[in-house]
Amino acid sequence: MEEMLTTVSSTSDGELTIASALIAMGVSIAFGLVIALTYTLTHSGRHQQSFTVTLTMLPVILAVIILFVGSNVARAFSLAGTLSIIRFRSAPGDPKDIAYIFFSIAAGLACGVGLYFYGGLFVVVLCLFMFVLTKTNFGANKDLDRVLKITVPEDLDYPGAFDDVFEHYTARFSLSRMRTTDLGSLYELCYDVTMKKDADEKSFVDELRCRNGNLNIALGVAVETVYGK
Repeated sequence: MEEMLTTVSSTSDGELTIASALIAMGVSIAFGLVIALTYTLTHSGRHQQSFTVTLTMLPVILAVIILFVGSNVARAFSLAGTLSIIRFRSAPGDPKDIAYIFFSIAAGLACGVGLYFYGGLFVVVLCLFMFVLTKTNFGANKDLDRVLKITVPEDLDYPGAFDDVFEHYTARFSLSRMRTTDLGSLYELCYDVTMKKDADEKSFVDELRCRNGNLNIALGVAVETVYGK
């Protein structure tokens, strides 16, 4: 009975004891908490609680999997066969969130193979690096990308009609698509624009309204280009 309590399983490299398993799980949980805390402190905007919980779970899950598999080839193939039947379905997320998932996985793998010092060094260095990137606002666009939709009457010669306004308020503009609306009596023009720094968007829209007969104008963040729709 004592042997059963002290030995969980054995591999060709040696025995896996309850003490070593608890150490691996404890360290991996600590890594997960540090990673999740870093994510919440460096993430801009609201974040989902379920995702932060997932970040704390992934390291210990991966560590336990590595401990159970060890160097046993048969177990590795069995695990691969089991995981192959699992299908994950989710909406496209922030690439930064995906990177944090790999961050947690790497920390769990380090704990699973017993590299606690190097795993801890990896977690500390990357977390500090993320704080530096967040503090310096690294990679942020100096100009603001926008999608502009202008409704114009069918008799308006729209090519070049707004160019002087665009040149005053935007650093870049291009007509991406055009379609008819209201049974063909109106045209909807869609522009991809990059606003100049400190440009007054209200004044920009007001000047466009004077050109399109005060019809509908919509100016918003270029969400469609983020997901490639």
